[in-house]
Amino acid sequence: MKTSTLFKTAAPEWEKAKPAKKTRPKNREEMILHYTPLIKYVAQRLALRLPSHISLDYLISAGSIGLIDAVSKFDEGKGVEFKTYAEFRIRGAMLDELRAMDWVPRSVRHKATSIEKAINSLEKKIGRPGEDEEIAAEMGVSLDDYYRIVKELSGLSPLELEDVPRGLPNLNLDDVAGSLIESEEKDPLHQYQAKELKLILTEAIDELESKERTILTLYYYEELTLKEIGQVLELTESRICQLHTKAILKLRARLRQYLEQGS
Repeated sequence: MKTSTLFKTAAPEWEKAKPAKKTRPKNREEMILHYTPLIKYVAQRLALRLPSHISLDYLISAGSIGLIDAVSKFDEGKGVEFKTYAEFRIRGAMLDELRAMDWVPRSVRHKATSIEKAINSLEKKIGRPGEDEEIAAEMGVSLDDYYRIVKELSGLSPLELEDVPRGLPNLNLDDVAGSLIESEEKDPLHQYQAKELKLILTEAIDELESKERTILTLYYYEELTLKEIGQVLELTESRICQLHTKAILKLRARLRQYLEQGS
């Protein structure tokens, strides 16, 4: 599978099931009503990666603001489908609210940072991505403890590196794609950074293990749940979750290296 598919968005099931319409709703109210089901779809999908105490209604409320914002700012002249643009705006609004909540404990962020730094340090030493046993040894923990830490990190944002003082702070994988298709005019520096970041991530994805790349593609592009991916790959859901988290940590490590080099 091509890694470029990670920066595309598949048509949501709610829209696939609807009969095709010859024309898209033209006025603001019609568009909001037509695309309102997309808010719940995005919220339910995002909720799968979050702790149980995060309310689905909370996400839907934030997503509603994102949809209204999308309707107000959409520019047909950019050649981007409104559905694609709206989904990024809706998800972005939800993520903004989650960041404001600071729902990820500091201890979890610290553990993620430790793994990311171990991955980068080990790669500099041996000239290749480290195996699980090697990463655990670099961290000074047992393999079982390493897997326990990885399990704790499930649901962590792919690119949220708040302790890095430079670059594009608080972006996640979806934001990277969204920043390249938004209809708002960005300053040249932001556009350059976003494109450079996409290149860095694409290279990092190419270096992932085949199974990790497949999981990311099925999850972010095909929009399958971790359980569904497990059925496809004939692995348990917990194993898919572990592989997904490990892949995300590798992407975060590469991003951290890129940002720290430019600090």
